[in-house]
Amino acid sequence: MKHWDQFLAPYKQAVEELKVKLKGMRGQFEMDSSNSPIEFVTGRVKPIASILDKANNKGIALDKLEEEMQDIAGLRMMCQFVDDIHGVVSLLRNRNDFEIVEERNYISNKKVSGYRSYHVVIRYPVQTIHGEKKILAEIQIRTLAMNFWATIEHSLNYKYKGAFPQDIKLRLKRAAEAAFRLDEEMSLIRGEIQEAQAFFTRKKDQKQEDQN
Repeated sequence: MKHWDQFLAPYKQAVEELKVKLKGMRGQFEMDSSNSPIEFVTGRVKPIASILDKANNKGIALDKLEEEMQDIAGLRMMCQFVDDIHGVVSLLRNRNDFEIVEERNYISNKKVSGYRSYHVVIRYPVQTIHGEKKILAEIQIRTLAMNFWATIEHSLNYKYKGAFPQDIKLRLKRAAEAAFRLDEEMSLIRGEIQEAQAFFTRKKDQKQEDQN
């Protein structure tokens, strides 16, 4: 267990640092009084059991985990609208505190299962007492609707080990299309939604000022 603690320590540090940095991007939009393309940010380090399962399924040797497993450290950035995803990806490309090593667009090129998301794999420098250590981390950018579908599919995948019954596989595909249609419909009234949200925020801020 001590070996795993030492191995995962820089990944845990990277997740915590990246959460602060990526949440900071949202805060900067708010300070500019502009609509943030980032709804919220989450992060996690893959559990040991999941690392071992994936290594076994992908044929990755344990001494090759650092080079060949890209999502031991994982971040998710949620957006309200599909168009916001491309804006967030552009923001990530412009940063100089990490290097982008791969991008996978599962929105334009959805998976057979119906999965949609945009994955950005980065090489992130972690500062340790032994010097700098660069690790791989994966940032997934998706809408709230995409995330709802992906979370459900992930849970079912654990139950069925990927071998979904045909009726569930069909319903998941239908649900994925329904989620994407929801995103498309929301995009059509984007201006109305953002105007309403801005109005609500102003009212809330005014109420707090009145109470103070």
